[in-house]
Amino acid sequence: MAALDLPIADGRLRRQLEFIVEIDRLKGILRQTWLTDRSRPENDAEHSWHLAVMALVLAEYAPSGTDLSRAVRMLVVHDLVEIDAGDTFVYDERRSAADQGCELRNLWEEFERRDTPEARFAAALDRLQPMLHNYLTGGLAWRKHGVTADRVHARNRHIGDGSPALWDVAQAIIGTAVERGFLEERGPETAR
Repeated sequence: MAALDLPIADGRLRRQLEFIVEIDRLKGILRQTWLTDRSRPENDAEHSWHLAVMALVLAEYAPSGTDLSRAVRMLVVHDLVEIDAGDTFVYDERRSAADQGCELRNLWEEFERRDTPEARFAAALDRLQPMLHNYLTGGLAWRKHGVTADRVHARNRHIGDGSPALWDVAQAIIGTAVERGFLEERGPETAR
């Protein structure tokens, strides 16, 4: 991250503000998922905000003992890596100078490992949200990329690890999407 022309002496506050300016770039990372009104792709910042609100609204479906605050913190930082890496479509086969960077990095690594109730719940929401968007847009991104129901099912089955109730919802979405023609049931490589 390049030094910014801020009227603040070097130190902790300056590094924090530089980080805040750096993560503003998340707003420019466009995802493959479209807004439900089909007007444009969503950006990563919108996605993270949406997931954080989903965690608050759907908290009752989190595993027992889940620290909701930790899950929300995880959701708002889980895609920061995409500032440098860009968005990767889910179906395709830097540490901060501030001491807070370690905490953020640990949250991201925990999210990736999915080895805590908070991480499993956060990961479930991260998979459910694009499914909702795809369903509500008539399968826009699914159809654009030739994604099939068997791939959606396989890629998202860990929703059940974070919330069995939300996995039931996801399976209903997949089934109805097939019925309505938003998703083909199987790709040519898996059809028998």
